[in-house]
Amino acid sequence: MKISPNKFYWLILRVGDWEKKGRCNHLTIRELLPEEREALGPESRGATHVARFFDFEAYRQIVGTIREEDEEHLVLDMGGEKTYEFREFRG
Repeated sequence: MKISPNKFYWLILRVGDWEKKGRCNHLTIRELLPEEREALGPESRGATHVARFFDFEAYRQIVGTIREEDEEHLVLDMGGEKTYEFREFRG
């Protein structure tokens, strides 16, 4: 999925069977730097990417592994059955 920080995105948080849908903007996703992985230590659970976004309450930064990605959506796996899905918001 091509990400632009100037667009709005659907943000779908899933924990097990529970799901919450919202919107966000200023989304950026990048690979973790080696020193960031080292700083996370064993708690990182193999995390590879960091996502930053504004969810209309605060800027958030989450760390996880990209589980799915195609032209329509991106799913970031946080471990423990918790995932964040991002989809472009289209009116």
